[in-house]
Parts: sequence; C-alpha cells; structure tokens
Amino acid sequence: RPPCAMDWQVLTRELSLYLESQVRVGFFGSGVGLSLVLGFGVAYACYYLNSIAKKPQLVASNDRFCRFLEEYCPVVTETYYPTIWCWEGRVQTLLRPFITSRPQVQYRNELIKTADGGQISLDWFDNNDSSYYPDASTRPTVLLLPGLTGTSKESYILHMIHQSETLGYRCVVFNNRGIAGEELLTPRTYCAADTEDLETVIHHVHSLHPSAPFMAAGVSMGGMLLLNYLGKTGRDTPLMAAAIFSAGWNVFESIESLEKPLNWLLFNYYLTTCLQSSISRHRQMLEKLVDMDLVMKARTIREFDKQFTSVMFGYRSVDDYYEDASPCRKLKSVGIPVLCLNSVDDVFSPSHAIPVETAKQNANVALVLTSCGGHIGFLEGIWPRKCTYMDRVFKQFVQAVFEHGNKIFSM
Repeated sequence: RPPCAMDWQVLTRELSLYLESQVRVGFFGSGVGLSLVLGFGVAYACYYLNSIAKKPQLVASNDRFCRFLEEYCPVVTETYYPTIWCWEGRVQTLLRPFITSRPQVQYRNELIKTADGGQISLDWFDNNDSSYYPDASTRPTVLLLPGLTGTSKESYILHMIHQSETLGYRCVVFNNRGIAGEELLTPRTYCAADTEDLETVIHHVHSLHPSAPFMAAGVSMGGMLLLNYLGKTGRDTPLMAAAIFSAGWNVFESIESLEKPLNWLLFNYYLTTCLQSSISRHRQMLEKLVDMDLVMKARTIREFDKQFTSVMFGYRSVDDYYEDASPCRKLKSVGIPVLCLNSVDDVFSPSHAIPVETAKQNANVALVLTSCGGHIGFLEGIWPRKCTYMDRVFKQFVQAVFEHGNKIFSM
C-alpha cells in the first residue's frame, strides 16, 4: 500500500481513540454530558408544563351543569398531564391499543331479533356480585357503544366495564350487526346515521330492567350514532344521560383530515381494510344489494362509503350520507344531559369542526376539550398501562349521574 494510505489509517485511528477518550471523560468525568442531559431535561420539562399539560376547556351554557361537573366530575376541570414521552395526537392514537392493558371480563351473550328479520349481538356484564346494588332490578345499567369496527373486546370498552364494576353497575355492549361473530340474517349492516338498531337495543334493555337507572356511553362512531339518536329522540328516551368520547362531529371535515397523505398512510387505508374485512365473510348475503368487487377495491373510507354504506342505506350519494351522519347538525335537539370529550389534536375529528357555538345554545350539552389526547388516546402517566384520562372522565361522570343526577335533571 502507498505511504499516504498508511498515514491516513494511522491518523483516523488516532483521531478515533482521541474522540472516544474525550467523550468518555466529558460525560463521566467532567460532567459536561450530564449538564447537557440535565439542561435538555429542564428545557423539555418547561416546554411540557407550559405548552402540553393544560386544563381542558369546558364549554357549557348551563351554569348548573357546570357546577354539577365541577363538584361531582372534577377531572374535567383539572390539568390533564399527557404521557410525557407520548403526547402528540397521532402517536397517542397509534400506541393506545398496544400499551393499555386488557382487563378480564366475562360476558353473557344475547342475540335479539330486529323488525326486519335481522339479529343484534349484546354482550352483558351483569355484575351479579355487586355489593352496592345487590338487587338486579334496580342496579344501574350502562349501555356501551364501540367504534367503527369495534366490539365488546376493545380495550377501551373493557376498561369502561372495569370502572363500572368497581362502582357496582351493570354494563351491556351493543355490537353492530355482523361484526361480533354472529351471522347476518338480512343484507343489512350498520352506519353512523341509522339509529333503528340502537333504538331497538335501548328499548329492549329498558324493558328488561325498567326500574334500573339507565345511561349510555359511545366511543368514536359509537358516539356519533348515540348523538344522532339523541338528536332524533330529544327527551323521549329512557336514557338519563350520555357520555360521548372522540366523536367525529362533521363527517366531511373528518374525511378530509383523514385523506391528508400522512393520515391516509397511518389511519385511513388501515381502517378501510378493517371495514372490508368485517363484511367480507358476509359477501354472499351482501351481494344481493351491493357490488362487492367494487367495495373490495376501495382504498379510502370515502370510497368504501360511496360503494357500500351509502348504497346499503339508500342515499343518493355519499355526500348525502355524510350530511345525515354528522352529529353537529342534531346537537341542538339533544334533550338529556350529555358530556362530550374531544381532543383538539384528534385527526379523526379536527378541532375547527367541533360545534362549540352550537353546544353553547343547548343547556343539556357540555363539551370537554383537551389540548392533547388524539383519538381515543388520552394516555397519562409515565407508563400508561391502566387508567387513561378518558376512563377517569367516564367513571366520574357515570357515578355523578347515577348518584347525584337529580341535581341536573331539573335543568
């Protein structure tokens, strides 16, 4: 080898040894590295406390409802501290299903018939060991509505049931048609705008336990469906109150947000494949109404809704369906107390589409808006395996309604 090559090798080796010794001395000897780490830590802590950890915005026109929440559901007025290493909305949304635990729940399944000849699967958690409410006829009941392709097995549903169990309440999970393992008996599934199945379930549960206090909680699309039902029925419902989590208020705005390149990559395409998977095993039944080949070619939720959902439910166009499915149009007609939790960094429900002004015009509605939390995220604590901020809001509000609800029902 030429001398210059030898010299270069010697030089690089000596330089490497020198740098290694300096880094070692710097970090563990002189304390420069420790100072840098501490400095960065302090700067990050200041940024987190000033810009990330904030009290939620509570939007409610009814002073009595506000005072009720402040006294019996104080979590909605306290600072929310998102997980310090995982506070961005998309990251919280993606990580929650993998990080949070899955409490063990033993269900009792019930299949009920619908007027059109179909069937709905209900999963009951009876809580017969409840020491607070040993009489099953008066045991408070919470109806839970999962998200778009969700069932009673979702971790957020299991956590809600776990919270209810500690309070002595009974829960029943409304599984949308065809997604919890049961067969479709008719060529019909579900959508956010069609409330017939939910009405059937609510009246069925109420007829079984007419003396039991009764409320509902909906998550994501389940929350949209519940809001659309409440907007339709007003005060004419056996439900005392409702809790809504991460609902998409304006479907047009939600879809537009989910079609942005990064959001399509992270969420839209995956959800589309989940929707396709949920109906594929019913293909033979559904082909009576829709072109399944076109449906299975969809690459976005909008394409799926255009080829499947809007056709299934008789809408002239996908835009007509989205108009009907948007709860923001029906919020003014809600006739019972409703608490709605959203994060302003939720890409499924953009902050500019949250109907703040409409909510201020209905004394029955309270919005709780956090600065972070994503979509059904709301992670908190260093390692958020168990309770989330959403779980705490659910527990406190449900307990407030069942145990102190007379203080808001005279609103």
